[in-house]
Amino acid sequence: MHDSSTGSDTSTGSTRNTGEAGNAGNAERSGSAARPSRRAVLAATAGLTAALTVPTTAHAAVPDDRRLRALISRMTLEEKVGQLFVTRVYGHSATAPDQADIDANLKEIGVRTAAELIEKYRVGGIIYFAWAHNTRDPHQIADLSNGIQRASLDQPRGLPMLIATDQEHGAVCRIGKPATLFPGAMAIGAGRSRSDARTLGRISGAELRAMGVNQDYSPDADVNVNPANPVIGVRSFGADPDAVAALVAAEVKGYQGAGVAATAKHFPGHGDTAVDSHYGFPVITHSRALWEELDAVPFRAAIAAGIDSIMTAHIQFPALDDSGDPATLSRPILTGILREELGYDGVVITDSLGMQGVRTKYGDDRVPVLALRAGVDQLLNPPSLDVAWHAVLKAVQDGELTEARLDESILRILRLKARRGLFDHPWASHARVDRTVGTKAHLATADRIAERTTTLLVNEDGTLPFDRRAQRRLLVVGADPASPSGTTGPPTGVLAAALTDLGFTATALPTGTAPSAATIDKAVTAAREADAVVVATYNVTASSTQRTLVDRLLATGRPVAVLALRNPYDVAHVPSVRACLSSYCWTDVELRAAARVIAGRVTPRGKLPVPVQRADDPKQVLYPIGHGLTY
Repeated sequence: MHDSSTGSDTSTGSTRNTGEAGNAGNAERSGSAARPSRRAVLAATAGLTAALTVPTTAHAAVPDDRRLRALISRMTLEEKVGQLFVTRVYGHSATAPDQADIDANLKEIGVRTAAELIEKYRVGGIIYFAWAHNTRDPHQIADLSNGIQRASLDQPRGLPMLIATDQEHGAVCRIGKPATLFPGAMAIGAGRSRSDARTLGRISGAELRAMGVNQDYSPDADVNVNPANPVIGVRSFGADPDAVAALVAAEVKGYQGAGVAATAKHFPGHGDTAVDSHYGFPVITHSRALWEELDAVPFRAAIAAGIDSIMTAHIQFPALDDSGDPATLSRPILTGILREELGYDGVVITDSLGMQGVRTKYGDDRVPVLALRAGVDQLLNPPSLDVAWHAVLKAVQDGELTEARLDESILRILRLKARRGLFDHPWASHARVDRTVGTKAHLATADRIAERTTTLLVNEDGTLPFDRRAQRRLLVVGADPASPSGTTGPPTGVLAAALTDLGFTATALPTGTAPSAATIDKAVTAAREADAVVVATYNVTASSTQRTLVDRLLATGRPVAVLALRNPYDVAHVPSVRACLSSYCWTDVELRAAARVIAGRVTPRGKLPVPVQRADDPKQVLYPIGHGLTY
């Protein structure tokens, strides 16, 4: 999940022999898609590239297993072990990162740069994070990608790299402006458009590939049926498995049609937990029959759509495996169910091995070995690459893992690389970035998609839309959660600016997620000087003082509209409101769309993709799936 999955979900996480050819560094600095050196070409292909794949589209190819097996046969055992790993590395450059990033790399990985990392461990992939300083701007990302590819191709028997990130959109996004940012999954679920989901994948995939990113840990295929889920929530398309499945399949086709490997996560399903697997070990109590009806449906759809990779979940699922092991380490789940029952033969990647959910039962040296024994192909972001790498190497040397078992996974990984055209052209270029990333057409498409997602939940007596003539002076108060990567923020400021652009005079007054009595008094005083009020709420609970803020503002007699910035479940905790909308996330594109709905420039069209239960009686549904008002 790197997320948050977060890396997948490596959302949280913190965690160079400098002999890279000189022309590699020059190409990285120049940012050209620069032709690789003759040595790089020879090392990467060994004369096989032309026969490795049969091109079928601009970005898809049919792998030639005979040739791929020939490549594998020439790899050393150490090279095979490295090919299984995808890891983080600090720095904006593969060869010349900032000193602070060199220091972080030395501390966590024992190398100075990405190039040294690749030379020492021969890893098969790198994952980008904003916090690792990999994603400053599109030209820099393209240069970093080229430097990473060159560092790998310049090695003996060098292979192209998988370069991955968590670009889910919405709450989890590693590459921000000026790249195009779309509404998140639950917003897309509210829009109910497979075409929009496919368009999101196509445009986001084209922009990622232009920057040299060729694997995306998206879409989230979890069916979110637990309103208290702290790690999935709005990252899911919704609570209806068939609706989720349709949108997952559409997004997969969009991404992979653009040349980027999509990744469905988190198998066998992370949608019904109240524990975040970054910090604990969730247990899913669904029966096998319920799993078939609920959790399995989107993964079956992803497989039918030709998904390139599937990410595991660090969860216990006793109905599928009663051993107490996390799914990531479960042979019954990954081999028995995913491979044999569902018939999936693509790449299986772990969620981040730095997450607590996979580290609870076994040591960091055992986890990667057990994951491979369970049926995993790629090992993502271990807390210590050196420990994990040597553990796998030792397991083969001691006979616990066979070299043939490694070859199975490496063949799947190389097939993926071949399908995505990486043996033919792994390079990025500034020119392609300039004509692809964050174009006016892409940004306009994101705006139009967002307008189809904003959901009007309550609108008594025609409170909305606000009228810029009768209610010109607007006060925007509420929570200002840290904005997702690369968006402008803070939310109250973005909303106020958007409403001002629409003809209102809007003032932002942040009040936070837990407003104090003094802060509430200040907001009430300001509201008396306004013609109407917009309140941005964020994860309201029964004891939240955000409820007090809303009640006090309603008592002023001014028209009040509540905008739930994240979870639509907020509406159940503010029962007195006369107008309430949900945007499902607080990125700029969703906030601007909500502002256009509030101003009446756009008719609300979103429908709830999850049910909202009553706050005082969760067994009762307040608003069912499909609820959504319009003007």
